[in-house]
Amino acid sequence: MSKQKAKRIFKLIFIIASIGSLYFVPWILVKAWILPLPNTVQAQLEQGIDHGFDGMIVYVDQAGQPAEFYAAGWHDRNKKIPAYPQALFKIASITKLYVAVATTKLVKEGRLSLDKTLADYFPELVGRIENAERITLKMMVQHRSGIPNYVDHPAYWTKPPKNKQETLEYALDLPANFEPGEDYGYSNTNYMLISDLMDKVLGYPHQQYIKETILNPLGLKNTFGSQSEVNMDDVMSGYYVGVDTDFKWEDTGLMLATAEDVGIFLRALNDGSVFNEGEQEIYSSIYVYEHTGLLPGYQSFAKYHKDIDAVVIQFNNTTNFDGYDWNLAEIIYGRVVKIVKRKP
Repeated sequence: MSKQKAKRIFKLIFIIASIGSLYFVPWILVKAWILPLPNTVQAQLEQGIDHGFDGMIVYVDQAGQPAEFYAAGWHDRNKKIPAYPQALFKIASITKLYVAVATTKLVKEGRLSLDKTLADYFPELVGRIENAERITLKMMVQHRSGIPNYVDHPAYWTKPPKNKQETLEYALDLPANFEPGEDYGYSNTNYMLISDLMDKVLGYPHQQYIKETILNPLGLKNTFGSQSEVNMDDVMSGYYVGVDTDFKWEDTGLMLATAEDVGIFLRALNDGSVFNEGEQEIYSSIYVYEHTGLLPGYQSFAKYHKDIDAVVIQFNNTTNFDGYDWNLAEIIYGRVVKIVKRKP
């Protein structure tokens, strides 16, 4: 067989394989990706609503320009309340950024040590979390502890835990995912334990410490430690495709905030103004400067784009079982950033 003929055959096989793989890709993702890029962020959000999201919010803070606010779809589709940019939103795992900053401050104050182990802080967990004697606080912050993620427990979704203790039980008495410090494995269990540790060291809820040392200095009056602190009418509804439930009423124990407040915090995190002297060096050694969040009914993106000196926050209030909605949200977020970048 000649080289030219072999190349043609391999090319044909590649094309057939590529076409075959598209069979398994939701066409909505292909459509969202190939549509011409709109001229405005608002038009892009309207496209997102057409793709199936119930409501969307975007906040843009680009250096040297006024902050921009966008919203589309429904704040509450049952009450026919349109989405608005100032709504409170369940920011899910973006909460970890605030917890990591608070941990940094407590380390700088000498009230926590990154080198102390889980066994040092929670001796009652020795024998119930494998390698507790070797897992350091630093490893937990960095998701390098090997502690199983409680949401991966088979019963977590069929029999949701009723409180923090039941949640923790879903991560206990299981083999470690890997040896401490030897790999990376994102685990919500790490941050639940860190939050409990801060409560223990402080002698009061860590949410109060976050408010006193992070929120108040930054003037963030629309960020809250739990939904017990807010008027629930201000919280954007959250929807799961095929489930007739408004998930805003489910108390996750995580933070709520407006897109603007998250954007102000993220700007302060990246320019260092959220830190006191000596803290940023500690933080840079243990955690990241951007995050995403996912809960039933809620998706969130909080990222800083250095090339255009811009913070772009995106909230979406619809999720589904297949999970392609996350990929769809990522596509829309990427397109929003492209629109921001091409502005004069």
